[in-house]
Amino acid sequence: MPSFAALSSRGGMVKKGASSKQDAIQDKQRHGRGGKHGNNAVGAEGRLARPVKQRHQFPPLLHQQQQQQLPPDGSNHSTLNPVYEYSDEMNAAAETDFNERRMMLWNVCADHRIIGKYPPNAWEFFISPGHGIAWCNIFKAASSTWMYYFNILGGYSVQYLQRTKASPIDLARKRFPRPTANELNDYISNTISFLIVREPFERLLSAYRNKLEGCRNKYYKLLGEQIVKKFRKTHPLKGAKTPHGPTFREFLEFLVSHYRSGGRFDEHWSPVYSFCTPCSINFTLIAKMETFQRDSEYIIRQAGLETLLLNKMPRYKARWITNRSASDTRNLIPRYFAQIDEKLLTDVLEIYQLDFELFGYNSTKYYSYVQTPDYG
Repeated sequence: MPSFAALSSRGGMVKKGASSKQDAIQDKQRHGRGGKHGNNAVGAEGRLARPVKQRHQFPPLLHQQQQQQLPPDGSNHSTLNPVYEYSDEMNAAAETDFNERRMMLWNVCADHRIIGKYPPNAWEFFISPGHGIAWCNIFKAASSTWMYYFNILGGYSVQYLQRTKASPIDLARKRFPRPTANELNDYISNTISFLIVREPFERLLSAYRNKLEGCRNKYYKLLGEQIVKKFRKTHPLKGAKTPHGPTFREFLEFLVSHYRSGGRFDEHWSPVYSFCTPCSINFTLIAKMETFQRDSEYIIRQAGLETLLLNKMPRYKARWITNRSASDTRNLIPRYFAQIDEKLLTDVLEIYQLDFELFGYNSTKYYSYVQTPDYG
């Protein structure tokens, strides 16, 4: 059986040994960046440093003259969801949101002095120079949908993708091999680069339910067994049903322990700030799950890929990109977080708080879900 360390390090936060070439990246990126900040903001215990008061210059925002115009006939093409219609108003709203997200992200990066701190993780990028597009794949954040799009860009037909049993990521990597750090540096300044983010704890819960709850996958079953062995403190009462895999609480205790030991995280729950390194790479666009359909069409139109990608999603796959799955997870949040106490929540936030801040999500609400200490 693989060792606990080997299992828990699968996927890695940051590819070791990759040269970031930070100065070159900063000089060549499309919108530029205000200065290089090398101060280490993470202390020995992994806590974020106090924000600095001085504001730094962020990258320039997108400008109207850079945007591609909608078709001159004014037609509204049906997009990913057959009910959803794109419009000039939605295009303008998307542009406003993208600008605000970039501004917020670079404020937080500058405040915590982590611009350039994490080497770019080229390993997780899909780059298509011929289509002028680069995507950092964040697992459990609409990754299946954009993997499908990249397979179309790679030349696979819709019919083939519908019937094949091959893994979508294996298909995509045949056409879009993992780039080196130098290749990422060369391509990023000439492409529309983007990532899709999700509320950090919704993504975390989604990963737990998909990979560890019930332990259906062979690899994650082994990891789950070792989490249970190390973190299960009590045994069920006689006659009580024993969980097949680790409970949500046990999973979070494993994350905290693994983080503090300096372990590398699985890609499904690795924090975005170290996985896609948005404080080291000047992403053109930051999309969100909450506005996924609109944001995806905006990206597609900016890249001029309407003909290739719009309306190419099969009906059964189109269900993936509605808000149904995300809303299901969101509705389960109170039930799962009721399993833990304030201390464990605070410990987990030590890992993910920066993701909350970078992308404008609220973490304080979770204290209303967890168990409060009994001082009686």
